[in-house]
Amino acid sequence: MRRLLLGLMLVAAQTAQAQQAADAVAPEAATSGSFDAISEQVARSLAAKSDGRVVEASNWMVAAANPWAAEAGARVLGAGGTAADALVAVQAVLGLVEPQSSGLGGGAFLVYFDAASQELTTLDGRETAPLNATPRLFQDDGGEPLGFFDAVVGGRSVGTPGTPALMQAAHDRWGALPWEDLLTPAIALADTGFPVSARLAGLVERDAERLGRFEATASYFLPQGAPLREGAMLVNTDYADTLRAMADGGAAAFYSGAIARDIVSTVQQADGNPGVLSTLDLSIYEVKERAPVCAVFRAHDVCGMGPPSSGALTVGQILGMLDGFDLGAGPLDAEVRRLMGDAARLAFADRGRYMADSDYVPVPVDGLVDPAYLATRAALLQGDTALPEVTAGSPEFDHALHWADDTSLEFPSTSHFVIVDASGNVASMTTTIENAFGSRLMVRGFLLNNELTDFSFRSHANGVPIANRVAPGKRPRSSMSPTIVLKDGAPVLAIGSPGGSRIIGYVAQGIVAHLVWGMDVQQAVALPHAVNRFGTYDLEAGTAAESLAEPLAAMGYEVNTRALTSGLHAISISDVLKGGADPRREGIALGQ
Repeated sequence: MRRLLLGLMLVAAQTAQAQQAADAVAPEAATSGSFDAISEQVARSLAAKSDGRVVEASNWMVAAANPWAAEAGARVLGAGGTAADALVAVQAVLGLVEPQSSGLGGGAFLVYFDAASQELTTLDGRETAPLNATPRLFQDDGGEPLGFFDAVVGGRSVGTPGTPALMQAAHDRWGALPWEDLLTPAIALADTGFPVSARLAGLVERDAERLGRFEATASYFLPQGAPLREGAMLVNTDYADTLRAMADGGAAAFYSGAIARDIVSTVQQADGNPGVLSTLDLSIYEVKERAPVCAVFRAHDVCGMGPPSSGALTVGQILGMLDGFDLGAGPLDAEVRRLMGDAARLAFADRGRYMADSDYVPVPVDGLVDPAYLATRAALLQGDTALPEVTAGSPEFDHALHWADDTSLEFPSTSHFVIVDASGNVASMTTTIENAFGSRLMVRGFLLNNELTDFSFRSHANGVPIANRVAPGKRPRSSMSPTIVLKDGAPVLAIGSPGGSRIIGYVAQGIVAHLVWGMDVQQAVALPHAVNRFGTYDLEAGTAAESLAEPLAAMGYEVNTRALTSGLHAISISDVLKGGADPRREGIALGQ
């Protein structure tokens, strides 16, 4: 048993080192430069974000990662559409103007509050592993894990996309406007073209070598062999044609017929790294309704997506452990940051041990957020120095299984948007193709995901199975944390972010900033980041968070100062809607 414990601790240390190495090579850069105003309303929202002012509205609001996408959602809401209608339009445009982060070739999680029924629903549009996947998918001939980008670039990493099916499922349940009308803004923009933003141009330039490996991808992002330039007009008629097919045939047009065949041939024929996705995988894909996971914090219910997402569980654990502590000294107080950092470390230890697709492995969901269990974990936070070591706890579990700590990596990419319509329906949706530009495979105008690399590349550690190992049809664990916070059953905040496994820390901090430190949502999403997951305290470079370096080091933390490019979007809900968009990216909030 001692050897097993030491082995598991070694794996956990290796996981932390590997994740930090991954973060170092593939951060998604912050926005630079300006974004051309699309309309007077967009211009006002951009100016508000620049000045650090919250955007206010009385009827409806949308906050999304790109002005084109936000405006598409605003037009739908202005025409009387629901939050579900608007999310279809927003996602369709995001897949065009922010293709490196999300799109039809990826997956998403949706948390939705239906005002008529007063019910909270979560929909799982996560990608699935192909039926022909094996536990050796990401291992070499000797059984050793592949290098990350050796696994990512090409068809091997591509899971069955879920985003189109999720768009359709949301519209079928809660939509009011005609489906085909919701895709019109993206079709028009793809046909006529849009100016390449500074953000997209910079990311293409950074990833030019990988984007250049496949002909279709290179011809789009590297025309005439050179990276796209900021301000260049980018037309994508292939994407428009794909959306036209979906407008006529619904999401079914994506999962069968010519589109499905082209996706599969692109994956299976990827030069140097083919995958095993099949037309059968596409034809059997289903969106799944999951029970929301909620945790109590400051007399609010913080609710989000359960497994295969680790988001709501880990955010809920962090906040649940902190609920009994005084955090009033604020974000630049080292003692407050000690509590937040070590609560996150304890939660991440549980995440690595227990959290995976609950359709395939038992996950102690209730036990992980049980107040009594969180009280035992919170007791470990007593003291005034960093915890010398952190291990997973023992939540109440109705199975006698034991898991090894996970070694999977998660890179910072993805997108998040939030919507409140005139009837009070609320959507919080996080959407991704995983790593920036996903697998780098492009088909019919959109990129395919590399989501399978969110699985552990190993199936066992020291003879103990890993919960997040690859299996046919299984959904990889995610850190995406779309969240709706309720007070007495009514939504008061919708929030979420991209950012790999740091999403959890970004969202937890945003909730604390709003509920405890009294910040409006624009102040909350702009707050300098200080994030701990595996022991190292990451502080956001060039911000006031750097002042924490010395006192945190004195408490025993290893401290790292670096870019922490979140993409938080949030709407607070009361008599007045207030929206915030992360200044680190090009998104805005629009409302009326």
